[in-house]
Amino acid sequence: MPESWNMRLVGHADMDGEGDCMHINLKDGYAFVGHMGERGTSVLDVSDPVAPRLVTRIPSFPNTHGHKVQIVGDVLLVNREKIPRSEGPWVPGMAIYDVSRPAEPREIGFWRCGGKGVHRMTWWEPGPAWLTAGADDYTDQFLVVLDLEDPTRPSELGRWWLPGMATGRGETPDWGDEWTVKLHHALIRGDRAYCAWWDKGIVILDVADPSAPRLVSELDFGHNVSRATHTAFPLPGRDLLVVTEERIPFGCVGVAPNVRLVDISDETQPRVVSTFPVPDGDFCQRGGRFGPHNVHEMRPGTLSDSNTVYLTYFNAGIRVVDVADPANPTEIAWFIPDAPAGQPAIQLNDVLVGGDGLIYVTDRFAGGLYILELDGAANAARPLRGTSSRTEAPSAGR
Repeated sequence: MPESWNMRLVGHADMDGEGDCMHINLKDGYAFVGHMGERGTSVLDVSDPVAPRLVTRIPSFPNTHGHKVQIVGDVLLVNREKIPRSEGPWVPGMAIYDVSRPAEPREIGFWRCGGKGVHRMTWWEPGPAWLTAGADDYTDQFLVVLDLEDPTRPSELGRWWLPGMATGRGETPDWGDEWTVKLHHALIRGDRAYCAWWDKGIVILDVADPSAPRLVSELDFGHNVSRATHTAFPLPGRDLLVVTEERIPFGCVGVAPNVRLVDISDETQPRVVSTFPVPDGDFCQRGGRFGPHNVHEMRPGTLSDSNTVYLTYFNAGIRVVDVADPANPTEIAWFIPDAPAGQPAIQLNDVLVGGDGLIYVTDRFAGGLYILELDGAANAARPLRGTSSRTEAPSAGR
């Protein structure tokens, strides 16, 4: 049985048994969901959230996934990146589609790059897109600003990388081979880009001129403390970043990943003010990864709540944390679906909360797309669909 507190399941789509899912965007009653493997991008009709229905797929290329999606208006961006540990040629870059008819996507453009390709994009409004992209003369992926004024002819507008990454341009890294120094993705607020730079922590950039991003500050959590910094999300209307670190190994091997609240009221000296509570339970023994991954980034048209953070925690499901008091983040809801067939545990991967409060969350391995909503005390101020029921908070070691 699913485990839950203050959250309930509304609907579920297993993607016809091909539910290795990642990023989610919504448009006109449809959900666009990227896949971890070669399955490309699925389009689901979610106009009835109780019964989401797969309607079509956008194929990818061999050894190439399209696991990240971004939509503005009638234009869809899908990344093209080498699937880790795959063998054979891949297609690095980003595909662009017309989705004015969401069930009938039509490719209208492609931007090609080098290296592994594009890992993730931030594109929330008309204007440039902010890409995590590769190049053959760099050690790993970095920030590329892409001009999409004409989406059929995308062109690079600007780029920024940490010094030492451009080895093909004569730079020399000041870190060892055991470090992974790359951009995971940048989130934009006003003229600032908040960048999660993996083993180097976070980087804040001035992007008032998108063609020439400029460093404001860095916050390195320390090599023995922080690995795999994944997201630096600025809470709307507050001088706080939610910073997650992705758990890579299965179980609880190595340094425990953290979710930190970082004060950026003085953006030249960002500082950690607190960490999120770690879910209590037998998650180290359940199988798969146990640790934080993605957060609901509150893009335009989705739920915006400066006091509430929705985040996925792999085998600990989806967690909801109240951050009204930044010194004392408090968990207020969670949901852990049953493990999909053939898997030891759920691996909830990405999350997006619609403007109506419905929570869309994906499983990394096989579970597909889950649609949830807050219940009980955690949703006291929000109308629920149908009959509500509250489960009791668990005892330790549930």
